Amino acid sequence: MDQGKRRGRRPIDTLTDAQRRTLGEVRAFIARHRFPPTAQELAEALGISPASAHEQINQLVRKGYIKREPRKARGLSIIRDSDDGPADLVAVPLVGTVAAGHPVLAEENIIGEVLVEGGLVRGGRCFALRVSGQSMMNAGIADEDVVIVRQQPIAENGDIVVALIDDEATVKRLFIQGPSIELRPENPRFKPIVIGAGDELRILGKVVAVRRTGDPPGR
Repeated sequence: MDQGKRRGRRPIDTLTDAQRRTLGEVRAFIARHRFPPTAQELAEALGISPASAHEQINQLVRKGYIKREPRKARGLSIIRDSDDGPADLVAVPLVGTVAAGHPVLAEENIIGEVLVEGGLVRGGRCFALRVSGQSMMNAGIADEDVVIVRQQPIAENGDIVVALIDDEATVKRLFIQGPSIELRPENPRFKPIVIGAGDELRILGKVVAVRRTGDPPGR
């Protein structure tokens, strides 16, 4: 019998960039709220679908980083932190005010850079945008947070997007039902933005990650 099997050793599984981000978000959520996130809250914070969040959790459980208590919505706990080395970091442009008629990454819009995991930018060109206000706080996006956005001109129902209406960029959840389109906040104090027939809506991209004020680079 193999020595590793006889001693009950488990193979050491390294984390993918997506799994490292998920583990980091669980850690950050617990630090902020003193309790773990639900899969839905995790999905919203990461800008992914609930099904993808469940899959990420399952992989982290399988690899021995997270423990899940059955029949509990908030049954996640971290039992092992990431020890497979830091992720490769890539600088993406931090964009300030975005005006209609100007490319989002036009030189006059760029006010700095943000370091993100290399895995985030493999899916396409990305930019970062600092959020102003509390309209998305129930999606884990607070005032002064920075969202990492993958540039794309279209998005699916339920995606958190950066959209351009008139001369102002806004971060909202896209809601599409037949011919009706709304940009919905994640805070009951704010009203949805209903897109009328005469309104010009441009999707600048989909939010794929959130960087909170004070987070270290690449977290």
